[in-house]
Amino acid sequence: MRAEQITDPIAYHGEGPVWSEWWGGLRWLDMLAGDILTLTETGIERRHVDDIVACVRPRRGGGAVIGVERGFALEDLDGTLHRLPELWSSGDIRMNEGGCDPDGRFYCGSMAYDQSPGAASLHRLDPDGATSTVLTGVTVSNGLEWSPDSSLAYYDDTPTGAVAVFDYARETGLTNRRELASLPDDGHPDGLTVDAEGCVWVAAVNQGAVLRFRPDGTLDGRVEVPGVTKVTACAFGGERLDRLFITTSREDLPDDEEPTAGALFAVDPGVTGLPVREFAG
Repeated sequence: MRAEQITDPIAYHGEGPVWSEWWGGLRWLDMLAGDILTLTETGIERRHVDDIVACVRPRRGGGAVIGVERGFALEDLDGTLHRLPELWSSGDIRMNEGGCDPDGRFYCGSMAYDQSPGAASLHRLDPDGATSTVLTGVTVSNGLEWSPDSSLAYYDDTPTGAVAVFDYARETGLTNRRELASLPDDGHPDGLTVDAEGCVWVAAVNQGAVLRFRPDGTLDGRVEVPGVTKVTACAFGGERLDRLFITTSREDLPDDEEPTAGALFAVDPGVTGLPVREFAG
């Protein structure tokens, strides 16, 4: 399959697409600019949130929960933003990517700006406002999503070159980490999503593609993103959740290389996705 370009290259580091009817469609991030982008019928809306905006998910009842540089923020239905207390004070670490679990809790993982091995963690925000660290020793915390039956969670720590899978239950959280699949040809996994058949779609950030893996780890498909190497994340959207939106980046690229990097792409992959999991707080 081959994706088509649907916007100009408007993001320096496009990331984190998510479809929600609360927003009337698709939002994604210009992460290092700290901006949330919204695809509308008339164009693209851009809203600045923080120095870094790492992940956004809808809240039940409206608004959003957002991963910002050093922690979490809540957006009300009217757009009012409430920043929660910072989780750390160091300027060496920032949030990077996350998602919501089947019980309405929001996770966001971090990374060191210099990508120091093992310096990052995965953090959780509960609906009552409590926070906890659920995984340590991470280098570049990336995609996180659950299986259709909610019993498994899939997760990327990019430098490992592999997609991990955890068992999941409300009481015990993420347990029994093991490898689902290594990316071929020294691929590096970035954002991921899961379709209604339980297959995992993974952005290969150094290969210009999104890969589909079956629940047993078998490579089952590939979407080429033309003219772009840094493919960062993917999410299903559209009224029937049958369109895969793909974000790209031009971080650290010379101005005269890959002119479409930073654009939003999409493909109709022949399968449907799952509704976005919402934050219960």
